Amino acid sequence: MDSKIAAWLFFRAVRWLSWIAFFGWSAYFHFDRAPHLNSFGHLLLHAEVLFFGLATIAIFAGFFETMMRGRAGLAPPSFLQLMPNSAPALTNRA
Repeated sequence: MDSKIAAWLFFRAVRWLSWIAFFGWSAYFHFDRAPHLNSFGHLLLHAEVLFFGLATIAIFAGFFETMMRGRAGLAPPSFLQLMPNSAPALTNRA
């Protein structure tokens, strides 16, 4: 396996795991808010870091995933496809 493809798969896994963790944390917070709020109803630091950090990691991992897919020369994967085919070669149009 090429290192560019391995990096693309790494960023793809990070993106999916970050979104899963974000939505899991959001569901947990929705059902049990009290331990994550102070006496004024503001978010505690750990809750704020999880909300904003997980989503930001997922978004930037998606940017890096797209960048590495382009560098590896892979076509965009179709729905539920783990490994896409190589992108068609661009012909020189003169």
